[in-house]
Amino acid sequence: MKKRLYKSKTDKKICGVCGGIAEYFDMDSTIIRLAWILFAVFVGSGIIAYIIAALVMPAQIEE
Repeated sequence: MKKRLYKSKTDKKICGVCGGIAEYFDMDSTIIRLAWILFAVFVGSGIIAYIIAALVMPAQIEE
């Protein structure tokens, strides 16, 4: 089965982007969220990147 990147329906705080990325890479979603916050604070484009990812990533389908 091919691995796909989806927004998570079960592990989400805002849109499920970080939860979906964590599921894809088989990591803890808290680490992804902390990395995203650090990226937003220090690089400055993390919020825009999150919005783009929320719009582009498809929602997880029920199986």
